Amino acid sequence: MTVLPDDGLSLAAEFPDATHEQWQRLVAGVLRKSGKEVSGEAAEDALSTVLEDGLRTRPLYTASDVTPEPGFPGFPGFPPFVRGGRAEGSITGGWDVRQRHAATGGDAVLGDLENGVTSLWLIVGAGGLPLGSLGRVLDGVHLDLAPVVLDAGSDLDSAARELLGLYEERGVAKHAARGNLGADPLAHEARTGDAFDFAPVAALARLCADEYPGLRALTVDALPYHEAGGSAAQELGASLATGVAYLRELTEAGLSVEQACAQLEFRYAATADQFLTVAKLRAARRLWARVAEVCGAPGAGAQVQHAVTSPVMMSRRDPWVNMLRTTIATLAAGVGGADSVTVLPFDHALGLPDAFARRIARNTSTILVEESHLSRVIDPAGGSWYVERLTDELAHAGWEFFQWIEGIGCQAAALRSGRLGQDLAKTWEARSAKLAERREPITGVSEFPHLAERPVEREAAPEPPSGGLPRVRRDEAYEALRARSDAHLAATGTRPRVYLATIGPAAAHTARATFAANLFQAGGIEPVTEGAFEDSGATEACLCSSDTLYEEQAASTAQTLRAAGARQVFLAGRPGQYTGVDAYVFAGCDAVAVLSATLDRMGVS
Repeated sequence: MTVLPDDGLSLAAEFPDATHEQWQRLVAGVLRKSGKEVSGEAAEDALSTVLEDGLRTRPLYTASDVTPEPGFPGFPGFPPFVRGGRAEGSITGGWDVRQRHAATGGDAVLGDLENGVTSLWLIVGAGGLPLGSLGRVLDGVHLDLAPVVLDAGSDLDSAARELLGLYEERGVAKHAARGNLGADPLAHEARTGDAFDFAPVAALARLCADEYPGLRALTVDALPYHEAGGSAAQELGASLATGVAYLRELTEAGLSVEQACAQLEFRYAATADQFLTVAKLRAARRLWARVAEVCGAPGAGAQVQHAVTSPVMMSRRDPWVNMLRTTIATLAAGVGGADSVTVLPFDHALGLPDAFARRIARNTSTILVEESHLSRVIDPAGGSWYVERLTDELAHAGWEFFQWIEGIGCQAAALRSGRLGQDLAKTWEARSAKLAERREPITGVSEFPHLAERPVEREAAPEPPSGGLPRVRRDEAYEALRARSDAHLAATGTRPRVYLATIGPAAAHTARATFAANLFQAGGIEPVTEGAFEDSGATEACLCSSDTLYEEQAASTAQTLRAAGARQVFLAGRPGQYTGVDAYVFAGCDAVAVLSATLDRMGVS
């Protein structure tokens, strides 16, 4: 019997140290088996992933990837606040669970507050609750306990005065009022193209600074830039430029830099890209700390962050998958140190959320805090070589974009010149290409769609403000294709169909038949695999098999299909020279273009 040494659990004590170069050689050996002859750094690069903003995620990070800087990343509650804005983090009670309400009544608001929600985000005016309705909506709400955040656009002054009046009417002491009046003129201009006077905003900021210590007057909302297709660095840069613009206005109105900083709360999107979201929130605090330092207020405190699960990532088809997306996004927001988190209900893209959707949304945070214990450790991603490197790279990219905006003049100048919108559009154009080619998959939409799903229907939500930057969604190209298929189904009783002609045994065709079925269903085209082509109701066919069997049978099978009436014959696989094959579908092909052209040929408008 072997006796194990009592060496204090030094499990690797007898193993020789491996080197980075040895690991690269192992990677090169694996890649060689797939036909790639690369070695050294090139082997590692072959496994890297290109991100937006010129960033690249490598497959492995080591201590050498993190260059220590004085004070970085520091400790929670101390500049540069990378590890968190508060010394205690969210340990004592988790993050603030903030529910969004745009058209619901008081019962829904009270139901949320009684079941885990800790603050309210109210959309007021155009696209939201009517002006003058706050008393009804907040009926029964203990305003000294539940912070209220307004989002009223150009109706800011009226909505803010209404809320302040409610505090007075209900006997809420000024020091007990908490929340944010939500003034954000530049976000409103980004949404609508309309500017409005900053004077009322400055007056509210002065009022809050002098009389309401728990109320902030302004929000720096980066969602308009995210929803216009912007990258993480563009979102960061635009938020910094907006924040700096507000500091200039507020200090000109007589507030100190410290007072002006204390009036701002920053709102960012949290996406299902977990590590990118974590790094973005950490980088945002670092960048704002630098701004405060440069402005002469290094003791202004940390950036206060409100994270919202991304509207861009929400799908309208198979919306149940959105619950998974928002769970990952919420986890990332919590790990990234957000002070408040709003989980958009899974049916947000379909209209007004129902009670079930709101319950799942608020319970997402509850489970992550109370059952997963996500808030027990401050900055749990801190020290990860990958996260620290990504935080640093994203901070530099965000600062560069901020300087680009400042070089134009300011955030308002960048918006009014159209240059900011153009830059965001370029980013979205590049991302749209990845979505069309399914290199950025959308589960339930471009991958594993479910044509037979029953549509989820909701009452229409109020139209949001428009006229400025566009609002994009990842699923928009595929949604347009599916809408064409739905119209065809309503008119004819059947969906457009494609016949999958499998060749050989299942082992030879299953992978490509599955690939082709997913691709065609993403455009609302029903794949048929049983029976003969003549009985399928299809006008087009797709060959599915192995390369070896294609060489032997592709041409003859295509000829047989054409004789049976096929107007178009696809082949699932790499493009080649096969007689009778009109087009190829393969990983990386422009699926949206292929599907749109196919529906055109089928007469599906």
